[in-house]
Amino acid sequence: MSENTTDPAMTSGDWRAKLRQSKFGSTGVLLLTLALVLAGAWFVNRADSRETINQADQSGGAAQVTLEGDQSGSAPEIGKPAPQFRATTMDGKEVSLASLKGKPVWITFGATWCTACRAEAPDIEQAWQKAKAKDAVVLAVFISEDAATVRGYANRLNLSFPMISDPDTTIASRYRSIGIPSHFFIDREGNLQASHVGALTADQMAENLAKVGA
Repeated sequence: MSENTTDPAMTSGDWRAKLRQSKFGSTGVLLLTLALVLAGAWFVNRADSRETINQADQSGGAAQVTLEGDQSGSAPEIGKPAPQFRATTMDGKEVSLASLKGKPVWITFGATWCTACRAEAPDIEQAWQKAKAKDAVVLAVFISEDAATVRGYANRLNLSFPMISDPDTTIASRYRSIGIPSHFFIDREGNLQASHVGALTADQMAENLAKVGA
């Protein structure tokens, strides 16, 4: 009777080598690698989604927009002069920030497709009706949208505060408004006193208007 002298370690190694060399083994390794890659991508995407949701919650549901205008000037800074601009409102009136000196000014950036913008619009309307008695001005700037789209939006929601179409994001770029809705409150001297990214409640609107004397 012959004695078995096969080394168990060698047997294990031979088995692995044969598996690697076989078509089945190569396919299995590839499938396992692919599964691990897909699993890793799923976890990364899930984490990114959670981060995006958290950022949106913290900013009152702000939506990101792309700015294509000139951003070479100074960014808005609390206590400093607000960026200048000139535009035409939906009712055909020429307006500039310089011409509004001596009045409290509230500039809000948004878009007709923005859910949070639409949700806060009735409160902006009510706040403006009260604030205009103190000579305050509200200017709603609609990013990357034409006049016809903005006019139709105003009619559907029964909004009467002044609106500006900013199709090439000229004004939004000067204010670095990459998240909407966003709000800028400017005092009678033309200095920025408060800003906010995300939707505002009615109380927050009143609080910020009070900071600029409206």
